[in-house]
Amino acid sequence: MRTLLRARMDTRAGNEAIKNGSMPGIVQALMDQLKPEAAYFTALDGGRTCLMVFDLEDPSQMPAVAEKLFMDMEAEVEMHPVMNYDDLKKGLGALSRG
Repeated sequence: MRTLLRARMDTRAGNEAIKNGSMPGIVQALMDQLKPEAAYFTALDGGRTCLMVFDLEDPSQMPAVAEKLFMDMEAEVEMHPVMNYDDLKKGLGALSRG
């Protein structure tokens, strides 16, 4: 299932990860694990935030995705099922047939 990950990192933990040089490795490990179709990095709600769209094959993957962010970055993590435009057209088409 196409899923949007929003992870807002704790400022103190993020500062420490930048100072000790672990931030690039943490981000690369997440990219390697999720293989996102899109990844964006910005500041939201006053903190370092990454937004990634990836395929969550099974809900049992959620701890493997979130726990590293919780532990390493003290992040606030959200995951939401999302659609692209083709998915939306398919869903709306099903409504008109029903």
